[in-house]
Amino acid sequence: MSDFVRQDSIVRRIWGDGDTILLVFAGGAAEFALNRAVDWLFFTGELPRDPIGRLFSTAAFAQDIVFADEDTAQRTLNRIRAIHGAVEQQRGGRIPDWAHRDVLYMLVDYSERAHTLLHRPLTGAEREDLYSVFHRVGTGLGIPDLPVSYSEWQLDRERHLREDCAYSALTRELYAQYRRHLGPWRFALLLQTQSVLVPDYVRQLLKLSPTPWLRHGIPLYRLLVRVGLRSLIRGVLLPTRYVPEVRRLDQLTAPA
Repeated sequence: MSDFVRQDSIVRRIWGDGDTILLVFAGGAAEFALNRAVDWLFFTGELPRDPIGRLFSTAAFAQDIVFADEDTAQRTLNRIRAIHGAVEQQRGGRIPDWAHRDVLYMLVDYSERAHTLLHRPLTGAEREDLYSVFHRVGTGLGIPDLPVSYSEWQLDRERHLREDCAYSALTRELYAQYRRHLGPWRFALLLQTQSVLVPDYVRQLLKLSPTPWLRHGIPLYRLLVRVGLRSLIRGVLLPTRYVPEVRRLDQLTAPA
């Protein structure tokens, strides 16, 4: 049985690294809060009740796809569709197709942005590889009208940002939950991370001021990781209960 994602794919490098995944979801946390369909995430109560835990459950689904064979990945995609269908039945409506595309587009965009911030910019071939994998994910989830290439996706991504993001009362509520679950100084670090990670339009809506020192501190972090201090740093930066969860995300790191 062939792999869903090639062994040499950049997607395995991105989604097998706990640090990169945390950055993907730091960016996603900002944009989720602004999305016009955020009320769907509030409907079950899971997101405001445990936004950090929701991050790890979503990451587990993503890794179950990225590091699986074709059949296993398709079963995971079918399971996600069934979960969405159950929520739709419970609420008595359909999640809009554009909202599904928004979430998929976030994963593409923040995968690239996180890798660029932590490591280096993607090459043109890697960008096409990244989008190709998520295009297959989107197709497996039944999301219609997906662009066929990375360049077409870029244009549609910008259009979706402008049409589907707005600051609302649910934005305020979700950010209040982020602060409650992270505590004041970790919440401040989240805002600083988002300020250098998210697109300009998202930054404007959230009134985030870029913090260049964070970008300049990444080489120091990479150095500390190389000398074996990753676990110590995570123990300081993350609430204790989530450190094992991040460690599990590292277990699937692809070979360099």
